[in-house]
Amino acid sequence: MLKYPLLEQLRSLRLHAMAGCLEEQMNMKDIVTYSFEDRLGMMVDRETVTRSNRRLTRRLSRAKLKVNACMEDIDYGAGRGLDRSLMMSLASCRWIHESRGVLITGSTGAGKTWIACAMAHKACLEGYSTLYKRLPNFLRELDASRETGTYDKLMRSCGKTDLIVLDDWGLERMNQRQGLMILELLEDRYNVRSTIVASQIPPEKWYETIKDPTVADAILDRLIHNSYRIDLDGDSMRRRNAGLTEEAKEN
Repeated sequence: MLKYPLLEQLRSLRLHAMAGCLEEQMNMKDIVTYSFEDRLGMMVDRETVTRSNRRLTRRLSRAKLKVNACMEDIDYGAGRGLDRSLMMSLASCRWIHESRGVLITGSTGAGKTWIACAMAHKACLEGYSTLYKRLPNFLRELDASRETGTYDKLMRSCGKTDLIVLDDWGLERMNQRQGLMILELLEDRYNVRSTIVASQIPPEKWYETIKDPTVADAILDRLIHNSYRIDLDGDSMRRRNAGLTEEAKEN
């Protein structure tokens, strides 16, 4: 088979990375020293890696993570009470495979959002679909979808997502309608998908963030009993990092 028609055939089959690799091989002076199996393996590896990277890029784009963070960069020496062994266990993402949740609490600036995004980033690396939402904005999005007739589509999309991050839980009190929508979401995800909730308020007080007590009971029952807890202590990481920056400038 002629080389250039073969390149076109590979591209017509959307095997663009394989075609690129073959084209590179054509220009390698020592390519004849490689066996047919080695050359084919190189092309298949290139296509596999390229497609994997493309899928990862799509997952990260859809996730819309608020900050760029990764589990490897977690600071365990900041006096926040982070359990290293727990975090290493969570980094395996087995908790997502088991459809469990994670509740992250701590004061303003303690690093809740950063850790939640780091865990979501790791989930993307492991092939899980992920979505980050600030709860106050998400509640408004749900309300608006009721008016535009897109509520069912939005809920189906969220229901199929392997991991959802609900950040800033409790900043605004949920009315009955909002509580029912969040309950519907969590009911669809319970023991099927995973959810991370990040909040300044400890879970023991989340009952007060939902207007309807019956709905509150149902929501907390689906969140608390099947989730890992990460309780952050210490001062604001923003304040600490700002202090380090100023100190560096002075030196």
